[in-house]
Amino acid sequence: MGDNVPVYIRIHDEIKEKIEANHWKIGDRLPSERDLSIQFGVSRMTLRQAIQTLADEGILERKIGSGTYVARQKVQEQMKGTTSFTEIMLNQGRVPSSKVLAYLIVTPSKSEKEKLKLADDEMILRMERIRFADGIPICFEVASIPERLIRPFSKEEITASLYATFEEKGGYQIGAANQTITAILASEQVAEYLDVKKGEAILRMRQISFFDDGTPFEYVRSQYVGSRFEFYLEK
Repeated sequence: MGDNVPVYIRIHDEIKEKIEANHWKIGDRLPSERDLSIQFGVSRMTLRQAIQTLADEGILERKIGSGTYVARQKVQEQMKGTTSFTEIMLNQGRVPSSKVLAYLIVTPSKSEKEKLKLADDEMILRMERIRFADGIPICFEVASIPERLIRPFSKEEITASLYATFEEKGGYQIGAANQTITAILASEQVAEYLDVKKGEAILRMRQISFFDDGTPFEYVRSQYVGSRFEFYLEK
């Protein structure tokens, strides 16, 4: 990896590699944040950011008062179609909007590289934003997109509606998506973003979206306010 890789991403990758090598197995409890921060030679804040990123991806599971564990595989239900927040809101007669918190071209983490099937030298856009419906915060999302795909477009075109920009200006056809939804409790940071109490019910969705030729173009981790949004499954 290049020198521009954030420290927490390096730690994320090292922990993920240890899990893949069965150093920690499914259901195993990881050492305390204090012990891990000493082991990796980083601050507890940096270590916590790496742990949270792995938890958002469903690789780790944090249990309040108990510790952090390698997550067990959950039963999955395939949803129909590709979920675009903008399209969902417009179809419901709501006005969608976003607040961009981060918009950076960076080296991908090990997880992002795997999900998006990237070559070793490829970069990504990592975008963090809060999504609103009629001015009410609905979800916080972290989206990872191959840099080569967004290169022709402006930041405004990407943040307004990624899917519409790809279809209408890029000539791409949006295809299927793999989606995984789990229930979690809002962390302090996410609670602040979404204007809810820490520990309130949150729906976490991880989605990999594909063009119709099977090329993955987006890996997104979203956290929805459970009381303000629901997913409808169609079989």
